[in-house]
Amino acid sequence: MLVDNIVYSIRGEFTGFVYLPEACNILRCGGASDPGTRPKSPRLREPESVQYKLILASSSPDRRQLLDRLRLDYECHSPNIDESRRQGEAAADYVRRLAYAKAARIAQENPQAIVIGSDQCALLDGEILGKPGSHDRALEQLRKAQGRTVVFHTAVCVMLQARDFRLVEVVPFEVDFRCLDDRQLENYLKIEQPYDCAGSFKAEGYGVCLFRALRGDDPNALIGLPLLKLIPMLESAGLEIV
Repeated sequence: MLVDNIVYSIRGEFTGFVYLPEACNILRCGGASDPGTRPKSPRLREPESVQYKLILASSSPDRRQLLDRLRLDYECHSPNIDESRRQGEAAADYVRRLAYAKAARIAQENPQAIVIGSDQCALLDGEILGKPGSHDRALEQLRKAQGRTVVFHTAVCVMLQARDFRLVEVVPFEVDFRCLDDRQLENYLKIEQPYDCAGSFKAEGYGVCLFRALRGDDPNALIGLPLLKLIPMLESAGLEIV
């Protein structure tokens, strides 16, 4: 399947579209900024004399837990970017742009590092469900989702500015919600308090009680980082995973 991909400038600004195979989704653009914690450089294939550190451009504990599964040494840097959605911007384009912008912001000050940027949004009947931020908004989101299908779009970007390397992928994942009453929804929110999660639930936790069915290629994408896409992307950047 062929898809349209957005090309951005060094500051993450929109410059046009490029038509590429979905398996590649290669964006040739420019770069990014910030500091973090955790030293040590990861294993690289080539050249053997060069070692690039790995940086996760996120402060999300869920993304850190997922990346920890790959047993790599990495740092976490928090990118400070404008995450506002542009008027008329499609959900997949929105998260693709933000994942790229996050990686680019960190890569600007770390051109010798392999940087991972990621972003996610939930889509219900064309409406993007962001992070609720409060109990009332979370309850409102869960009420809307009852008996419906919510599509989660999770984007991941891998960038190595020193080699002019950029890859971006967007992974969709569908969640069918059960029909629960307000008492059950209130009980769930009281226990898990998922107020910083898009869609108002944590799929890796108690949120599984809300679902009727899940559909998608990578359940890790639902939690926030599509590892099945990320692994070959890191390997393409020269990082040895296995």
